[in-house]
Amino acid sequence: MGTAIFVPRHGDASVLEERDHDPGPPGPGQVRVAVAASGINFIDIYFRSGQYAGTPPFICGLEGAGTIEAVGSGVDLRAGQRVAWSGVSGSYATHVLAPATALVPIPDGVPDETAAAAMLQGMTAHYLVHGCRETSPGDTALVHAAAGGAGLLLVQTLVAAGARVIATCSTGEKAALAREAGAEEVVLYSRDDFVEPARAFGDGGVDVVYDSVGRTTFEGSLGSLRPRGLLVLFGQSSGAVPPFDPQQLQWAGSVFLTRPTLMNYLAAPGELEMRAGAVLNAILSGELRIRVGARFPLSEAAAAQRALEERRTTGKVLLLP
Repeated sequence: MGTAIFVPRHGDASVLEERDHDPGPPGPGQVRVAVAASGINFIDIYFRSGQYAGTPPFICGLEGAGTIEAVGSGVDLRAGQRVAWSGVSGSYATHVLAPATALVPIPDGVPDETAAAAMLQGMTAHYLVHGCRETSPGDTALVHAAAGGAGLLLVQTLVAAGARVIATCSTGEKAALAREAGAEEVVLYSRDDFVEPARAFGDGGVDVVYDSVGRTTFEGSLGSLRPRGLLVLFGQSSGAVPPFDPQQLQWAGSVFLTRPTLMNYLAAPGELEMRAGAVLNAILSGELRIRVGARFPLSEAAAAQRALEERRTTGKVLLLP
């Protein structure tokens, strides 16, 4: 009998409960996987707290990597194969049942933990840079929370595409990590305003702002853009952005705003394989470096989520069954 981390009701991290759990054998089109590592992401917190729709009780988590134990009918994968995934509900567990179509084989040379750490945030970075807009050499970008798991991968992916990056972080230690990832300038937004440095960096405003913070940075992000620039709001770690007058987009210089999600950029045939392949191949080539900032036992999922919420982590946070 395995275990899993359940959300019995919406609330803070203290509601999380480890319970015995056996998902059973795979059905048609399904695969049963022994989980080696589960990725922790802010979206897990949004579901746990009720910011995103979900009906308790449910098992937390969407991302991980492990080894196939059994396959159902109509599946090309095989027992013993290593696979990784993003978007499979119930991933904070020792075992998961997953649709075979959601799984990506892990290439030799990529450890399980690295694959688990790369899937959601790596593919997010890929679609932000090569989906929401097609990044061109010389583009200027502002990346908030640049020392987090998504931020570090986003900075590296932007730089690989030829963009120049100005980043924001909360501490000097995090600023050093952002610079190591390729950011040319870093602003400590816990101490300094980022709008004027970003406007100067982009010679009147940056081409694009990537904002995963939300409520506390939204107004400044709009003010950091050049005319007709793009604000990509892809998270809300500080809370949801309050309702606003769309004329603000006009006043900011006829700028654009999008609120994307990864699943919409994996929906077309072949997109999962394309984006996951790009991320895993970049890891193999050394172009993309994965930083695992913290590892927690599965039983300490609540402590792991608190560490992420309180911005006490850098890089990726993993749960290890």
